Amino acid sequence: MDMNDILNRWADIQSQKNLKQKESGKNKVSSKKANAPTPEEKALAAEKDFEAKINAENSKQINPIELWLRRYGTVDKDKVSEDQERRTTQMDRNYLINMRPEARLDLHGLHQDEAEIALNNFIEKCSKSGIRKVIVVHGKGIHTTGTDPVLGKLVRRFIENDKRCGMSGHPKSKQDGGSGATWIILKN
Repeated sequence: MDMNDILNRWADIQSQKNLKQKESGKNKVSSKKANAPTPEEKALAAEKDFEAKINAENSKQINPIELWLRRYGTVDKDKVSEDQERRTTQMDRNYLINMRPEARLDLHGLHQDEAEIALNNFIEKCSKSGIRKVIVVHGKGIHTTGTDPVLGKLVRRFIENDKRCGMSGHPKSKQDGGSGATWIILKN
């Protein structure tokens, strides 16, 4: 046997193998698609889908505490107490402004020095008595020779400088004196 015979025989064997493989390939038809997942991959994908569904449902549900907070809200106690205090103060202020004066001082006919002494004594006496609102009638200054009423300025300056005096203003009605009188709320 020479080398040529060996090569020919080897070629025959190879061709027979190829022929058998081709024949066996023709008879075997795979029902599986080229990139189809295996049963293990299918089970894993189904498990992931199930977990995704559960997570989606859980995200739709609201935490009971969060639900309660949404429904009833939270209360800022500091803000509530500040608001209550502000309302109470405002109500007290409105009450004091609208209440009738508890004492009255008429400065008509007095000179500036006499009026200042009388006003100081009156405020001192009312403050010690616990009176909250007083009215001082000083007049409009119609009979004054100058342009401005003297006693009105004196009363205004006294209120600004005296620590016992709080808010002040003129009565709304002319019966109480109008712009010729000043009401004063005394501090405690």
